[in-house]
Amino acid sequence: MIPAVTSPVPASARSTRVGVRSTRPFAALAAVTLIALAAAVPAQAAEDAPAPKRGLFLTLSGDGNTWIRGVLLECEPEPSGHHPAAAEACEEILDADGDFEALRAAPRVCTKEFEPVTATATGTFRGRNVSWHKTYPNACAMENETGHVFRF
Repeated sequence: MIPAVTSPVPASARSTRVGVRSTRPFAALAAVTLIALAAAVPAQAAEDAPAPKRGLFLTLSGDGNTWIRGVLLECEPEPSGHHPAAAEACEEILDADGDFEALRAAPRVCTKEFEPVTATATGTFRGRNVSWHKTYPNACAMENETGHVFRF
């Protein structure tokens, strides 16, 4: 004889299911409709959306990322963004043709303190992708090599 299988759901709970229809067909129809709408919307949105802004995101961070700060610098069509010396920074980057290793500044005397600071630049400059970072022994040494670009 085969033992009877009992439901783990009490009889009182089973009785509340009477008359309830499955929502699965409706959910499937809604999902198909949403997918069709989503496929149609991006084509229209792409035509109306403005071109994404191009620029550089510049960051500075202390030793072991004990602190970090960053600004957005846009050089075209004219210097803008949150950089306090945007015009000077853009001019120096332009003079270096977008090569952050070629940045030059007027050297000044720095102390020999070792308080490392890391500078990074990511984004685009004149249509070229930029991904650069370098660690300097201190902020003064960094400013000697990067000029206004990382003075924020």
